[in-house]
Amino acid sequence: MLSPRRLLALALLAALWLSPLPGLATGSMVLHMVLHLGVTAVVPALYAPKLRLPASAMALTLGAVAEMLVVWAWHLPSLHLWARLTTTGFILEQASFLGAGMLLWATVRAAGGFGGAVVLLATTMHMTLLGALIGLSPRDLYGDICAGHLGLSALQEQQVAGAMMAGAGGAIYLVAALRRLGLALKLTEATT
Repeated sequence: MLSPRRLLALALLAALWLSPLPGLATGSMVLHMVLHLGVTAVVPALYAPKLRLPASAMALTLGAVAEMLVVWAWHLPSLHLWARLTTTGFILEQASFLGAGMLLWATVRAAGGFGGAVVLLATTMHMTLLGALIGLSPRDLYGDICAGHLGLSALQEQQVAGAMMAGAGGAIYLVAALRRLGLALKLTEATT
């Protein structure tokens, strides 16, 4: 039987994918970012998959790098637009976001308190950097296809979406990292 937290993760995923949000995200970078953060960060964090993964430095690095590569690749203008304009691209984007998020959180769980905090801090940094690059870009990266539903220009939507990725996306991972670090320090202190 699934825990209440995992049921919540599955309900959130269903709400994200079965609501009008995916259709609206085609014409809004901001709504795309809501969908992206939900599928990549929130659902996997709530589901917290447990896989048998080695806790070696290489495994930690691979889990973190795999998630980073997926997220950065789908924000390249050509791949981003392919995902916005085709069903195949959208399905592949969403599946890879969810898979990469699940792998990241499985890596975090396998890594223990300190190792998991390191993985999450690395994810915080890359998510914040990508969000800043998108949000602070002086030109529109994705075209008018990524604007319109909210009454903002393409550049304005991009700036808001970048701020969401840097702020909310980075914060999700930072809070989780600090929580894991705090628990690990308490355990270490209690055993000494």
